[in-house]
Amino acid sequence: MIMLQFITHATSRYTHLQEVAMALKGGCRWIQLRMKDATDEEVVTVGREAVSLCHASGAMLILDDRVELCQRIGADGVHLGRHDMPLDKARQLLGKEAIIGATVNTDEDLLRAAKAHADYIGCGPFRFTTTKSHLAPVLGLDGYHHIIQTRRETGITTPIVAIGGITRADIPALMATGVDGIALSGCVVRADDPTEEMKRICQTVCQTIFQRP
Repeated sequence: MIMLQFITHATSRYTHLQEVAMALKGGCRWIQLRMKDATDEEVVTVGREAVSLCHASGAMLILDDRVELCQRIGADGVHLGRHDMPLDKARQLLGKEAIIGATVNTDEDLLRAAKAHADYIGCGPFRFTTTKSHLAPVLGLDGYHHIIQTRRETGITTPIVAIGGITRADIPALMATGVDGIALSGCVVRADDPTEEMKRICQTVCQTIFQRP
């Protein structure tokens, strides 16, 4: 399973909803709404509209961190950071149909997320990024090779999505490590035309898939 996720990161240039609309128009069908510093009511207001936009395009939306708001906005699931609510508790609250992702940075994180039955694993960061505070140690390509080897040796089958400072040029080398998908944000919203950049990213991911042995 190959996955491409866009993570919103509102700036002075675009709102979360504008970013969602541009990513969808560019062909992305998996959006993560990340509103770290917003109030619950702000998340609910924006989230409901974001879900509507996604579902109208046949896309899914997951909410970053705010487990207790997922059902209020109709999100398809949640992404949990290393210091967010434990995955098993989130599963109890959201049910077995919800998509729950977990952030990992180390072998220990990977084993813990797999044991808790995460639906996918967001592994990173690939390089330094300003879109996230309290950044975990940077992995680089060597780090992904190591994580993928650990997954192989332990028999874990949970999909791994690379995240953290990724640009379109990084995608072929990252996919070659064996990761199952890419999550990105900054390189899209900083582009002169975010919609066109997302289209190019989708094309790059598809081309990389076809070139895999």
